[in-house]
Amino acid sequence: FGMERTGVLIDDFLLAQHSTELGQRLHQLEQEAHALAGQPFNLGSPKQLGEILFTKLGLPVVKKTATGQPSTDEDVLTQLAEDYPLPKLLLEHRSLAKLKNTYTDKLPQMVNPRTGRVHTSFAQAVAVTGRLSSSEPNLQNIPIRTPEGRRIRAAFIAPKGCSIVSADYSQIELRIMAHLSEDAGLLGAFARGEDVHRATAAEIFGITPLEVSGEQRRYAKVINFGLIYGMSAHGLAKNLGIDRAAAASYIDRYFARYPGVAAYMERTREAARSQGYVETVFGRRLYLPDIRAQQVGRRQGAERAAINAPMQGTAADLIKKAMIAVDAWLAAQQLESRLILQVHDELVLEVPEAELALIRTELPRLMAGVAQLSVPLLAEVGVGANWDEAH
Repeated sequence: FGMERTGVLIDDFLLAQHSTELGQRLHQLEQEAHALAGQPFNLGSPKQLGEILFTKLGLPVVKKTATGQPSTDEDVLTQLAEDYPLPKLLLEHRSLAKLKNTYTDKLPQMVNPRTGRVHTSFAQAVAVTGRLSSSEPNLQNIPIRTPEGRRIRAAFIAPKGCSIVSADYSQIELRIMAHLSEDAGLLGAFARGEDVHRATAAEIFGITPLEVSGEQRRYAKVINFGLIYGMSAHGLAKNLGIDRAAAASYIDRYFARYPGVAAYMERTREAARSQGYVETVFGRRLYLPDIRAQQVGRRQGAERAAINAPMQGTAADLIKKAMIAVDAWLAAQQLESRLILQVHDELVLEVPEAELALIRTELPRLMAGVAQLSVPLLAEVGVGANWDEAH
């Protein structure tokens, strides 16, 4: 409630500028799409899109809708984009249109005239894992990997005399996996403060950490995070752009090197099947109604969720404990710094210059101290004039 009431300051001029540029880029993409299609068409119409892609251009039909029409959803376009230019262009158009409609056009209209700020609403009981979710506007979905998304974050600014401070837990779900699985290899890598993706690559490829290439580290990172989400060999192959046999061999090698992780996954599936729920480290239950479903797809989905839920759920518990600890400390110290946002594993604060040094020191200490896991919790802090600079 405190965060909702405080709200965030945004730079509407910057957003308006960004909106204009996005509009120009969308127009340009539309012209390019019409040229590739050989005729004008409405990029937002699934019917016209289907006719262009599958009837006129003869692209392969990946899947069909419930009514038997060829689907043009994001998964289909992503698959086709690997081989054809038009689907790739359509994906870019969709993602930029979403940013423009959801954020650059809408945020300035959502500024409260009395406070001059945007006030989101946080819900505690919407996300299945127990994370806070944000709506009206949703401030947790602004992409961080694209320059366009980062420009929107740059419009979240600190008032005069203040800075934005962002603190987020480093590799929190992998640390929770190490704690839950008690795998000696993972525990050791975190205890020694190693780069875990590099350590995993060294294990999988049978080389020393120093010999690991950037590409090998990237593979290991996808495997580390993919397995947390219950990714199959097929999913991994698709993600890395390699064949299924190679992906299966990486997964086998991973489990051979980290047997504790494989045992944890099996144990968790069994527990979920027998009791119908899994638990976070703190004993909060996450129920899985589909774990005994007759339909294979639904049951496998629930099994994947069973492995992932204790990690995501524990991460949700930790960030909430961190919010409470930070808020209580700010009040006890009678500071003017304020929590303004919580996004996944990150806390965002508005901090007066006079309190900056203290917050930079204390924030990571408070966040690391909310629980004692068998691996150290680590929070990294960034500071800037806006949210993008701070993250």
